[in-house]
Amino acid sequence: MFDYFYGIQSEQFAFYRIPKILFTDDRFRVLSAEAKTLYGILLDRVTLSAKNGWIDQQGRVYIIYTIEEIMADMNCGNKKAIQLLSDLEKKVGLIERKRQGLGKPNLIYVKNFISVESHGEGHFLNCQKHTSGNDESTSLEMAEEHRRNTDTSNTEDSDIDSFSSDRTVGERNEAMRMLAQYQTYFRESLEMDTLAQDSSLDQEALSAMVDLMVEVCYSGKKTIRINREDMPTEIVKSRFMKLNSEHIKYALLTLANNTTRVRDMKQYMLAVLYNAPITMNAYYQNWVQHDMAKGLA
Repeated sequence: MFDYFYGIQSEQFAFYRIPKILFTDDRFRVLSAEAKTLYGILLDRVTLSAKNGWIDQQGRVYIIYTIEEIMADMNCGNKKAIQLLSDLEKKVGLIERKRQGLGKPNLIYVKNFISVESHGEGHFLNCQKHTSGNDESTSLEMAEEHRRNTDTSNTEDSDIDSFSSDRTVGERNEAMRMLAQYQTYFRESLEMDTLAQDSSLDQEALSAMVDLMVEVCYSGKKTIRINREDMPTEIVKSRFMKLNSEHIKYALLTLANNTTRVRDMKQYMLAVLYNAPITMNAYYQNWVQHDMAKGLA
């Protein structure tokens, strides 16, 4: 028999995150729950691919995820796996597949669900058209993901590009539209309406965190400096878009409890947010173990 969850024990596990917009936006109602689940798995693999350097000449991240792997992960047959990929690609344009040929598996470009075009056929930005090939049949073993948990007190100046750069009127309008989309995404995924009613939270810092995450997600730079290291922007963006309200509460707690002089608050906040999923789990796991040792749990 499975045991119950006690306190915040659920935070010690890793989860696939499926964007809420896939369930709330009418454009995605044509997708089955299984297709939406598969998209969540594909999103998770984008981060790993970026770390492995699976980026094409145009700077776009791709993944390699064979039909056999999908069948195993989704517990389905060959026909079902092929159909789920086809639904994501042809019904809503959330992915694109590029054939490599010579028996090699297809490359899969996972599209950014937040950057919906304001007109047209509902396809997504950031990827050009690729020729779809046959579904792959060979397996490829993925490299194991490495985690970072570095000190966040010593940070350097921020190098995120500003939205107020020299843009045309059309570019500025597009930038504002994209900003609004990311703001909507984080407001929903972080449950901002609930956080805003919590008087124990630093609302000014909360607002600054959300603004910073939006800025990172929109950034056109290939890398962003975090923990004195240039990280691929796609990795940082993926990490931020997986954060939830508990991660934000922990990040705010970290800021409030910090006693070290911070030279650049923006860079420090970037590091705190990026490390939140790892450091929070370790913090709460130690807390639970401490309580259990004292017979409190």
